[in-house]
Amino acid sequence: MDAVAAKTARESLDLAFQMSNILDTGLDRHTLSILIALCDLGLNPEALAAVVKELRTELVPLPPSDAAHAIP
Repeated sequence: MDAVAAKTARESLDLAFQMSNILDTGLDRHTLSILIALCDLGLNPEALAAVVKELRTELVPLPPSDAAHAIP
């Protein structure tokens, strides 16, 4: 990717991220980048939105494991 294309892609992602924040989607820049790339590959944006919503409703915080508190 040449410098001009890289700059354009970065600016486009920045704009999409700003819009995402205004709409309070809760998406981070990396996740948004992946979703945009999947849309560019031809995946249905509405289907992707449904998957994101479903994953968010299924998220359950994991209890801390004993290994996380162990001192090496």
